[in-house]
Amino acid sequence: MQDQFTTTGIKATISDQELNRIEQLAAEITCPLPLPEEKKQQLVAEISDLLEQQDAVLVAHYYVDDDLQELALKTGGHVADSLEMARFGHDHPAQTLIVAGVRFMGETAKILNPEKRVLMVEDEATCSLDLSCPIDRFSEFCDANPDRKVVVYANTSAEIKARSDWVVTSGIALDIVRHLHQQGEKIIWAPDRHLGDYIQNETGADMLLWGGVCVVHDEYRSVELQQMMKQYPDAMVLVHPESPRSIIQLADVVGSTTGLINAVQQSDAKRFIVATDRGIFYKMRSVAGDKELLEAPTAGKGASCVSCGHCPWMAINTIQKLHDILKHGGKAIEIDSNIVEKAIIPIQRMLDFAHQREVDMKIRGDA
Repeated sequence: MQDQFTTTGIKATISDQELNRIEQLAAEITCPLPLPEEKKQQLVAEISDLLEQQDAVLVAHYYVDDDLQELALKTGGHVADSLEMARFGHDHPAQTLIVAGVRFMGETAKILNPEKRVLMVEDEATCSLDLSCPIDRFSEFCDANPDRKVVVYANTSAEIKARSDWVVTSGIALDIVRHLHQQGEKIIWAPDRHLGDYIQNETGADMLLWGGVCVVHDEYRSVELQQMMKQYPDAMVLVHPESPRSIIQLADVVGSTTGLINAVQQSDAKRFIVATDRGIFYKMRSVAGDKELLEAPTAGKGASCVSCGHCPWMAINTIQKLHDILKHGGKAIEIDSNIVEKAIIPIQRMLDFAHQREVDMKIRGDA
């Protein structure tokens, strides 16, 4: 972990050994090889028919591979951040939602659409932030600090959301924490330490930070990034706030997935160094095909999925696996009704806040 934190509470939440264990789990994942074009086109045609036959719609996150994003759009589905994926599923008439992403995204879709069947393209796809924040220890941490509002990032389990006062996306986190700070509230933030640190620095809020990290964003390195900036002095540096402080300090734009996409589309710059999962390049190229996109350097040279700027759990979502669950069936996401009832409250609180403050969630975006 490259940035050192002195904020009260971080050392008590999750150890470096536990974070290393999560990183090792990610490093052990074997990313699938691309399919031959003829095989891919055959699967795409069959998937399109199966989606229609099963009254299903595909919703994909910006970080999954290009093939799935393209397929979602071609079949009337959607590509977006995690919250907008769930909201699209709510508005779409299909009774089955198939989520190309990671587990917490499927759970969020189920929370907002409890009457619908929700399937994951890959059941084993999880998130290092989710893994870093087990409900038992997080509840103990919250119980030990009862005077604080509990604000959690969308990249968390349904149980963590149910334990919180607010659920936030990266696009609206600053606004909500700033609002709470102005109301005199002290805050518990989980699970991403880097995003929490960024919010704390921007707002001045009194925050206890959980110690989790994203295995992709935590890999960016400032020395290598500065070298790249010298090599491409005309490039605009775009950084997701899950990145370490040393990376954020070098950014021209710090923003959510949707915020970074908008920056590429709206900026006059022709070249960008992008410090977030490279899966986002598909959407960036679709809205600004004349722009050059460069991956920000990480700690490794692509020796594993962790060091290649692409989430290994996102990478195991594939066209083949989507075809298999449509053909042979998949395990639907089930969440205890009591958890759903509790988790919807902090999510709805965020949505109401966004509406009241006229924050357009579709523009501001998520993780």
